[in-house]
Amino acid sequence: MASPQFLEFIDKHAPQFIQRLGEAVAIPSVSGDGTRRPDVFRMSAWLDGQLKNLGVTTKLVDLGKHVMDGQELPLPPAILGRIGDDPKKKTVLVYGHYDVQPANKSDGWDTEPFKLVVDEKTGRLIGRGSTDDKGPILGWLNVLEAHKALGIELPVNMRFCFEGMEENGSEGLDDLIKSEVAKGKDGWFDGVDCVCISDNYWLNSRTPCITYGLRGLVYFKLTVSGPARDLHSGVFGRMVHEPMTDLIQLMSKLVAPDGTILVPGVDDMVSAADDEERKIYEKLDYSVKDVEDAVGAPITLSDDKVTVIMGRMRQPSLSLHGIEGAFYGAGAKTVIPASVSGKFSIRIVPPQTPEKIEPLVVKYVEQEFAKLNSKNKLKIENLHDGRPWLADYKHWNYEAARRATEAIYKQSPDLTREGGSIPVTLTFAESLGVNVLLLPMGRGDDGAHSTNEKLDRSNFIEGSKLLGTYLYEVAAAKA
Repeated sequence: MASPQFLEFIDKHAPQFIQRLGEAVAIPSVSGDGTRRPDVFRMSAWLDGQLKNLGVTTKLVDLGKHVMDGQELPLPPAILGRIGDDPKKKTVLVYGHYDVQPANKSDGWDTEPFKLVVDEKTGRLIGRGSTDDKGPILGWLNVLEAHKALGIELPVNMRFCFEGMEENGSEGLDDLIKSEVAKGKDGWFDGVDCVCISDNYWLNSRTPCITYGLRGLVYFKLTVSGPARDLHSGVFGRMVHEPMTDLIQLMSKLVAPDGTILVPGVDDMVSAADDEERKIYEKLDYSVKDVEDAVGAPITLSDDKVTVIMGRMRQPSLSLHGIEGAFYGAGAKTVIPASVSGKFSIRIVPPQTPEKIEPLVVKYVEQEFAKLNSKNKLKIENLHDGRPWLADYKHWNYEAARRATEAIYKQSPDLTREGGSIPVTLTFAESLGVNVLLLPMGRGDDGAHSTNEKLDRSNFIEGSKLLGTYLYEVAAAKA
């Protein structure tokens, strides 16, 4: 259990912590916008300076260059840090990212996205990156500052890995982690006992959670092409094979209205949940109404809570995302597109892997295309993929997080699997061979990636206490 002095310090210094979050939000570190790349570097320098001031030994690692939108750009550095080398203590590795999603006021923001606005009525801290992921990173800084100011030794050794490309593919990070692990005792991750990542959210706005699983992803692009150029439907309609007609037929064969994946063998890979696992979902403080409120309409695939939750957390899903090359503007344009591309993805769960899924999709789509007897040409591409991750939630790392959550929030956390993907989670788990934990700070209604992204003041302050208390519970846990 963390000391009362630590908890009091966090409460007392909340205004300063919020001010520091404001400084971080003010740096528009958008990794997906080449014009903002200098700002991402500025953010790395700011964060590096903060860590150094709090006693952390750091290293900015050059990850090289990459090409984005036809322009060669330097990759933002990874920040590696360490504080504490006591062989009697456990060592915790913390990961986070200092880059953010794009944001413009014209997108529909009520306030300037890169100016932290403190809404005194609601307690919301509004600004891009407030919850994803600058708030959680600063939560760790708050923990470090409290211990330094109070002259209290940290209960564990800490290692840090912060990157600036998470929102744009995490380029270079996997190779860095593997190379550091390969260095053994000379690497920054030597002796790490567990990993903690705070880059996800509660299921709702009521109940804290700890997360032990993430779905993977395989993202496909189907391109059907035929004529050498766009055609006039009044001249060529019903004279030629139309690419759009073929593509719509193919897209309609991928997933049923009830969510069933129609690609043979995909759903069959996943076994049914046993009674112990079903009880986890039954206990979750999450309802069909929560889903309906989140999407703004009563459109869930089932009225059964467990079925709906498992659809997100432990079943694969196939979603159709869009069609490239088709007419979509206002008015009525009678065009036959020469080439169209349909984009869809499959969220995958263990034991599925991209290597198992891709051949099934390619074979099925090619078979369905052959049935059309079309003279058009089909091209199937895997744009990117990532494997799913699942951790042992009975591990002492999770027990420490559970006890810390109960100490701060006075309630047991929900035990969740996320429907999304954080690829670096699996890289840490496999490269280091240690347990990885997701311990969220923010709420389910924070609006990460959306307009008016926010982090509640209470979650920022209580979340900082949670991260610090977690370190004490890790120290006390029997490994």
